[in-house]
Amino acid sequence: MEPLYQYAWLIPVLPLAAAMLVGLGLISFSKATNQLRQLNAVFIVSVLGGAMVLSFALLWSQIHGHEPFTRTFEWASAGDFHLRMGYTIDHLTALMLVVVTTVAFLVMIYTDGYMAHDKGYVRFYAYLSLFSSSMLGLVLSPNLVQVYIFWELVGMCSYLLIGFWYDRQAAADACQKAFVANRVGDFGLLLGMLGLYWATGSFEFDVMGAHLQSFVESGYLSAGLAALFAVLVFLGPVAKSAQFPLHVWLPDAMEGPTPISALIHAATMVAAGVFLIARMYPVFDGIPVVMNVIAWTGAFTAFLGASIAITQNDIKKGLAYSTISQLGYMVMAMGIGAYSAGLFHLMTHAYFKAMLFLCSGSVIHGMEGVVGHDPVLAQDMRLMGGLRKYMPITSLTFLIGTLAICGIPPFAGFWSKDEILANAFEANFLLWSIGWLTAGLTAFYMFRMYFSTFEGEFRGNMTNIRHQLKALAGEPVAAFGPGAMNVKELEAQAAHDHEHGGHSEFPHESPLTMTLPLLLLAVPSALIGLVGMPFDNYFEEFIHPAGEALAAVAGEAEAFDWTEFLIMGGSSVGIGLIGITVASLMYLQHKIDPAAIAKKIQPLYELSLNKWYFDNIYDRLFVQGSRRLARQVMEVDYRIVDGAVNLTGFFTLLSGEGLKYLENGRAQFYALIIFGAVLGLVIVSGIS
Repeated sequence: MEPLYQYAWLIPVLPLAAAMLVGLGLISFSKATNQLRQLNAVFIVSVLGGAMVLSFALLWSQIHGHEPFTRTFEWASAGDFHLRMGYTIDHLTALMLVVVTTVAFLVMIYTDGYMAHDKGYVRFYAYLSLFSSSMLGLVLSPNLVQVYIFWELVGMCSYLLIGFWYDRQAAADACQKAFVANRVGDFGLLLGMLGLYWATGSFEFDVMGAHLQSFVESGYLSAGLAALFAVLVFLGPVAKSAQFPLHVWLPDAMEGPTPISALIHAATMVAAGVFLIARMYPVFDGIPVVMNVIAWTGAFTAFLGASIAITQNDIKKGLAYSTISQLGYMVMAMGIGAYSAGLFHLMTHAYFKAMLFLCSGSVIHGMEGVVGHDPVLAQDMRLMGGLRKYMPITSLTFLIGTLAICGIPPFAGFWSKDEILANAFEANFLLWSIGWLTAGLTAFYMFRMYFSTFEGEFRGNMTNIRHQLKALAGEPVAAFGPGAMNVKELEAQAAHDHEHGGHSEFPHESPLTMTLPLLLLAVPSALIGLVGMPFDNYFEEFIHPAGEALAAVAGEAEAFDWTEFLIMGGSSVGIGLIGITVASLMYLQHKIDPAAIAKKIQPLYELSLNKWYFDNIYDRLFVQGSRRLARQVMEVDYRIVDGAVNLTGFFTLLSGEGLKYLENGRAQFYALIIFGAVLGLVIVSGIS
């Protein structure tokens, strides 16, 4: 199997080469390349398929006990400084390679149907291939410097893909917001990297962890300084994985095409943050203060995302806040020391969240045939309903993903989320309480989304939209419930309705290129959690070093407490069922009026609907504040700096104009000046 490891570097290089070839074709022979659009797509998908096959082979080899493999070469050296680059294959790398390549491969197949009529079809495939290559390079990196290089490449690709429809102002704003928010986190990561190298003299993960711990224990390095460096590094994952307070970019990233939303939210950009925490675990694990910061950041983010998702009406933004919440679970798991539980949820979430986003894209694709190509209308769940009748495959797969994320057994999300909650209960009861309550909110907003989209009567044809618009005359828009469109949104609908018409009265199922990836993703969404059942946890055995894992799992199997499992699992399923029941009573059976409840708790409802006002606060503090500061700096520059320069020039001009009369070329005049100067000196000396 050694040749397999010798050529593992091809996994990121293959999609990179494909992106370069197609990109050069677009630059040099744009018209011909765009005419051969499907040929380019087949080429890019095939190349990524080759990388996926190689990734599965490496995973199979690691499962069967192959030793971790690292291959490096010296990239830079100066005196005692030596920096090596290369790649490493261990259990974590092999797992992440398979997750990234499988999700990216299915997303690329789906893209053919979703972007079929887009003029940027080939360019989108080139960006997707570059994005996949960047993430794969990050996963294979053996040290923190190489991780940082690919980390920035992932950020660049996200900027290109979120702003893919750059002619839309919202997309242009969203990609800038994502870029700026991630630069804040990446600056912290860079400072932390440099601080750790200063303290430990290495960028290798294990070496940094061992040296840092020994230096703190010996008193050579203060514990506070070590914690500061680690927290700065953690700022990178806070931004990439959309954790509080740098979470605000992720919902806006929905302005990009849905395939990239699925890829960002499932297996690439947001997964990179959790992956880096896992890689930096040797550093974080020895600093309890940092572990607490990580755990509480994750717990608060999980609750924050869920509390906002319950009032979202845009189907993609609802899923975006769901992603923020689920990432919070993963980060919390890492913070409490549940390393394998966090990575297990990363894997299961990658599959069911990719499927949910692709399902939302299928719904949007179908809705555009009715309401036109307006994302505000095509993504608004209040204009959907009853789609199960018209889109049976999409509705079935969306239901499977919903059950998985809600933690209903035996679907994948139950096993991973329950393991996190069980570990949280042992670590800190308050953390467990937040996670448990968030599980109930998750079940509520996900089934609210499912019922609003796929059950009931279809509300999205032109007749119903006109009926809703007529309600502006003074009648309440009862069919919309809480979160109803405000007047400006409805006026925008009216203008769109006047200018554009739907192409059919009802939506339709998506083509095979879009539904096939949904069906394939439904399999791991339903079954992959079985590899991590707590009483037979193959995942935990694999994700740890082999000898240690076998002993640990054997001990756990002997001491497994069924009573504890049934109580903990039953409590998480119970709160989930309560959330589902409440959502059913509100949005399926209509026995509870959501609008009446929203009116009674208006402040809380407005808090959720306005996303806890974070965007408003950040706009006031940073956007408007920066503009005010810039204006003040401009005033200082104009009045003081420019004034001083202008005054110097004026003084020079004035003195020059005056002195030029003293230079007349007459010897008598110069003699007079000398006589006057000597006379003045005599008088001054006489007085003194």
